[in-house]
Amino acid sequence: MNGDTVLVDAGALVALLTRLDTHSVWAAEQFEVLRPPLLTCEPVLSEACHVIYRHGGDPLRVVEMVEQGALEVAFTLDDHVPELLALMRRYRDVPMSLADACLVRMSELHRHCRVMTTDTDFRLYRRNARQVIPLLAP
Repeated sequence: MNGDTVLVDAGALVALLTRLDTHSVWAAEQFEVLRPPLLTCEPVLSEACHVIYRHGGDPLRVVEMVEQGALEVAFTLDDHVPELLALMRRYRDVPMSLADACLVRMSELHRHCRVMTTDTDFRLYRRNARQVIPLLAP
C-alpha cells in the first residue's frame, strides 16, 4: 500500500471483528499490513458496534481499537452538516447512511486517501461531485 491515508468504514471493522463475515480473511490481511492510525468517524464506530453486537460479537473491541491507537476519530460532524446533507440528498435513492456520508466527506478533505470498505455503494459515490473515490476493497 502506498502512503495514502486510510479511512475505515464499518464493514471493514465488522469483517475484522466477526469471523462469520465473508470478508474476514481479507480484513485481517489488510489490518495486518496497514499502518495506524487509520482514520474514521463516530457514525462508523456506532454502526460497526451495532452490527458486531447483532452478529454475536463484542462491540467493545471497536472502542478498544480507538483506545489502542489503531483507529483515530478524525472528523467532527458539526463542522460539515451542510455538506453531509447535500451528499445524503444526492444519494437518497441508494440510500446513503450518515456513516457513508461522513466517509465521502472525509475523502474530500484527505486528497490522498483510500476508503477501506466492503460496501459496494462506495463504487457509486463520488467525492467533489464527480471524482471516483479510491477504495481499498475486496
